[in-house]
Amino acid sequence: MASRVPPTVPMGEAEPVGAALQHRPWRNRVDLSSGLAKVESFLAGAGFDRGPWAVVAFASGIAAWFVLPTVWQWLAWVSACLAGALLGLVLLHRDGRFPYLRQSLVVMLCAGAAGALLVWGKSALVGTPPIARPMVAVIEGKVLDREEQPAEQRVRLLLATREPGSGRAIRVRLNLDLDGDVAGLSDDATVRLRARLVPPAPPMLPGGYDFARTAWFSGLAATGSVLGPVTVVGSGDSGSFLRQLQRNLSQHVRANLSGSAGTIAAAFASGDRGAIAEADEEAMRDAGLTHLLSISGLHVSAVIAAAYVITLRLIALIPWLALRVRLPLVAAGSGALAGIGYTLLTGSEVPTIRSCIGALLVLAALVLGREALSMRMIAVGAFAILLIWPEALVGPSFQMSFAAVIAIVALHGAAPARALFQAREEPWWAKGLRHAGSLLLTGIVIELALLPIGLFHFHRAGVYGAIANIVAIPLTTFASMPLIALALLFDTVGLGAPFWWLAGKSLDLLLALAHWTASWPGAVTLLPAVGEGAFALCLLGGFWMALWRGKARLLGLVAASIGTLMLVCARPPDVLVSGDGRHVGITGEGTELLVLRDSRSDFARDNLVQLSGMEGETRQIADWPGARCNPDFCAVTLRRGGRPWELLIGRGKDRVAERALAAACERADVVIAPRYLPRSCRPRWLKADRRMLDRSGGLTIDLEAGRYSTVAEDEGRHGWWQPATRAYAPRTSRYNGNGPLRSPGPESPSVP
Repeated sequence: MASRVPPTVPMGEAEPVGAALQHRPWRNRVDLSSGLAKVESFLAGAGFDRGPWAVVAFASGIAAWFVLPTVWQWLAWVSACLAGALLGLVLLHRDGRFPYLRQSLVVMLCAGAAGALLVWGKSALVGTPPIARPMVAVIEGKVLDREEQPAEQRVRLLLATREPGSGRAIRVRLNLDLDGDVAGLSDDATVRLRARLVPPAPPMLPGGYDFARTAWFSGLAATGSVLGPVTVVGSGDSGSFLRQLQRNLSQHVRANLSGSAGTIAAAFASGDRGAIAEADEEAMRDAGLTHLLSISGLHVSAVIAAAYVITLRLIALIPWLALRVRLPLVAAGSGALAGIGYTLLTGSEVPTIRSCIGALLVLAALVLGREALSMRMIAVGAFAILLIWPEALVGPSFQMSFAAVIAIVALHGAAPARALFQAREEPWWAKGLRHAGSLLLTGIVIELALLPIGLFHFHRAGVYGAIANIVAIPLTTFASMPLIALALLFDTVGLGAPFWWLAGKSLDLLLALAHWTASWPGAVTLLPAVGEGAFALCLLGGFWMALWRGKARLLGLVAASIGTLMLVCARPPDVLVSGDGRHVGITGEGTELLVLRDSRSDFARDNLVQLSGMEGETRQIADWPGARCNPDFCAVTLRRGGRPWELLIGRGKDRVAERALAAACERADVVIAPRYLPRSCRPRWLKADRRMLDRSGGLTIDLEAGRYSTVAEDEGRHGWWQPATRAYAPRTSRYNGNGPLRSPGPESPSVP
């Protein structure tokens, strides 16, 4: 066959660009093939494992559904993923030289589409619309669950009832003060009560906790509080055996171990955190030890490991039996039963179930002779959980659990770390120092992995958690939990008192460590709410460094460094406004956060403080020298971006003369009010009155940049977002500096 020779161009003649592209398609194909060959070689040489990355792509599809606001964008994501997979399959199938690239591309794009479709489908199937409006009504329902919270002086009830007015079957969660009669409130009892019901609350401010989303997937249509006495219409049983056993166990532990140590011991033994004092919980959180209070991977793993080792040693003591059974298989079965029993006993919460699934996978790997802790094993566990609870992906519990495990596996898989952790012949003191150093290094890596997650969700992170965990984790794993188990075991013969005393001392030491660490200067890092972009870059960099091998993993430092820089450089908004307009915070005027009013609710104050990233005290705007206030409004002048900004903030409910109000609005750049303002009120930029806030939710204002963000733009068209006036807000709204804004379009949250 004659070979094809590319056409040539005589010297001295210029060939048009279009003609060159038409005459030289071979060069484009060669360049493309060369580029694909380089990608194929990189994937094969850098240790690309399709399994974990496919799960990352699956999780990315779930995250995309939560982040993208509208149905059309969800469809566009799914369509783009499937089209890309089909295109890659068709184009690369013709050339058999790139199997690695073709398979990876198709699998990951299909996984991205599958993740979005899965969470979209679950939202449509199990999503529970909230009640239409707040109300006070007399309801009758069946008690599904009863959670005692002595630290809050209340009992939390979960009722199955009917929505007043519509008759729709709903579930509601109510708080009942312990002052009332709760003796007859057993599980499955039918009760009649008067309650104040409200729809599950959306975020108070952009970046805040989204309880409405949690309630949507949990089947809750309303929350509220009980008003007056509770009448038991029909008695029920004492609840399920496991639930009653959990309550009895918690009461038994607190009866034998008083004080704060008893509340922590009850949490370890039964998962009941309701009696833990707020001061102790806050100290544990600031010291980076709050993960010890919730039944998670550490507790489940400790129980399973203890059962595994004890079974192995006991069977080994019986030679006749040890020669006839496979010891790892029997020990793994014992550990699995212990882990499942502990999970059921402690309430079968989603984080506990997730930890149990991961531990059972490790046991399965041990039985099969596979590596117990590997990225593939973590990927299988994450995929199994996301198949059942895809909404768990956006929660901090899921993210922190898997981030910590991934960080541990990645660290121990690195060659320098393996050299450090490897056993060797050395003096006891050198071995002790090496183990302490390895624990410190592991703690630091875990803290670095959890830092962006904590800052994104809670806007705060403990700085000294790595140091505190060096003592706290071994103390909990090898002292507190075994002593509690021994105390419960010996209580069966009335000899548990010495073990309770020792367990109390170990827990007192744990709490002392928490309070001491939390009291150190700079123990807590506070940052304002940050966007998804910085968080996504940190996650991408972390995944890249964890899932690649060799020098290729260092490329993840670029994305992680950029994301970290964006986190550190995040600037708090100048003004924060709650969704009802009653709570306003102003930053940038010293160390104090200026607030419109002192709230009786810690929830409102904590949201303003956390999302502003300020550690100082609050101060009322009316007491600030830079404000001019009367009973109805406060006029505030802020200097931002080299110019003064005039703010008019409503604080009263009395009627104001329209002409005077219109004149005041005309002199203001921003007007904020918790009530409806007349159309004659036209500020120069933004009018955030009740009419706007009903559809936009809470908002944060960046005066220097001349833009604001709303809750509506984060919630999009998801089912749990139920504003008074359903309207989709744009991503940003900027001030053009040209005086009053024109009348907005139907989807704009600006001036009505």
